[in-house]
Amino acid sequence: MNRKAQNPAREPHEEARGPWPFVTLRRYHRAGRPLLWLARDHRKGLFRERRGLEHARAAPWHTARYNWIMGLIFCIGSFLFMLGSLLALFPALTKGLPAWTTNVTFFAGSIPFTTAAYLQLFQAANADDTYTSGAKRPNLFGWDPKSVGWISAATQFVGTVAFNFNTFDAINSPAGWLMQNTVIWLPGMIGSVLFLVSAYLAYIETSHAHDIRPRRELAWWIVAINLLGCIAFMIASTVAYVPHGTDPQWALDASNANLWFGAFCFFVAAALSMVEARHAAH
Repeated sequence: MNRKAQNPAREPHEEARGPWPFVTLRRYHRAGRPLLWLARDHRKGLFRERRGLEHARAAPWHTARYNWIMGLIFCIGSFLFMLGSLLALFPALTKGLPAWTTNVTFFAGSIPFTTAAYLQLFQAANADDTYTSGAKRPNLFGWDPKSVGWISAATQFVGTVAFNFNTFDAINSPAGWLMQNTVIWLPGMIGSVLFLVSAYLAYIETSHAHDIRPRRELAWWIVAINLLGCIAFMIASTVAYVPHGTDPQWALDASNANLWFGAFCFFVAAALSMVEARHAAH
């Protein structure tokens, strides 16, 4: 029989704070033991001993293995975007290959991004009250606007879907600057905006405030590096606008360079999340 564990967010607490209007940190006592509840840990199922839940059996989506696999899939998507950016920056690398090689590489990278983003959304949607398996029927998407983590995950997922359209349409790019901006640039810009919003929400969830003060925590580095990558993606998408006339080479190079750097940041953040998951397993 599973041991039921109450939701710390609903227990009497000594301190509750976070970036307005969200609460992302609570301190409280249970049986004379000081415990810490963190919103990010709550949705990811990390560091259960902080909340006195070390004896409660976690659902599959709140395990270290789930978080590690999710990080690995993000790494794969990031690597493919890095590769696509390099191929775009150095066309000589694709010599002898089909003309669509670079764009197919980007599209291939968008699939793991969407897959991992959905796994993250599913996890956030099922951050239940007890952290015990079988507590309730899994929710495919959820609806929790009071949770900054759920909003972040949902925003990122929609952004990845926009990148699916952006990269797929680029495989066989339509003629004319207006159509290219409509079916390629616009979805990419929407995806970049949503990525930036999602990254900022994940950042304030972890830092517990609307500020940029560094913290000596692995979680802070993960969300900070991810935010930096989203800023680079935003720059890349903005510069990628197709003008009415000749597209200057510097704009293409600047866009692809920022894409590479952004994907590199995502790769590092995802790799660190895998490290975090391994630490949580011990």
